[in-house]
Amino acid sequence: MALRTLIVDDEALARSRLRTLLGDCTSPAAEVVAEASHAEQALQHLDRLALDLVLLDIHMPGMDGVDLARQLHGRPGAPAIVFVTAHAAHAVTAFELDAVDYLTKPVRVERLQQALQKAERHLKDRRGAAADAPPAEHLLIQDRGRTERVPLAEVLYLKSEFKYLTVRTATRSHILDGSLAEFEERYPRRFVRVHRNALVARAAIRSLGKHDDGEDAEGWALRLEGVPEPVVVSRRQLAAVREALKESSS
Repeated sequence: MALRTLIVDDEALARSRLRTLLGDCTSPAAEVVAEASHAEQALQHLDRLALDLVLLDIHMPGMDGVDLARQLHGRPGAPAIVFVTAHAAHAVTAFELDAVDYLTKPVRVERLQQALQKAERHLKDRRGAAADAPPAEHLLIQDRGRTERVPLAEVLYLKSEFKYLTVRTATRSHILDGSLAEFEERYPRRFVRVHRNALVARAAIRSLGKHDDGEDAEGWALRLEGVPEPVVVSRRQLAAVREALKESSS
């Protein structure tokens, strides 16, 4: 299969030369599906196209290639990046951003073919690891007659309120029919009990501090990553919460 490729360079002649060189590459081959003359245009392509590879210049008007690579770094399903530049000074930074190769202009077809082979191996390794990973768990939320899948990894806390659970993510709250005890028993390493009516995702905990809720001036509450509201901690659960904080910082 040919690598679906985006060429990003502010010089039309440089893009044309890369396209010609890619036409001589066969193992693997590359299919140029789009070109961009600046990083903002490249991002538009990246948002709408399924791509395997970006051949990326560094010095361009506006956002440079390194900043574009930073935006893509860690993005799920991001294409492999090969820098193609007239400047050798950014090589260390490029590899810190997981670039698979760094080519200096003028590019030879043999060197470009090696870069494509590296990109192909990188993609195979990454996709193989993703295939071997256990499937992500989801909560099925019924909302106004439709079913929404909420990844369990996005849940920051659960609160028991009346007969339902409030499921809080960084973007919104959901209502779920269930019990805290079920979650506490099934996911002991993911959630910690902080109150008789609340479980908190261990990975979301950022700090524990004194909290005056109007009833108990000596109370405690957690601050979580991604939500502004504190989550009250009962005195009974304070030791368990401190232990969870200790584990997350070790």
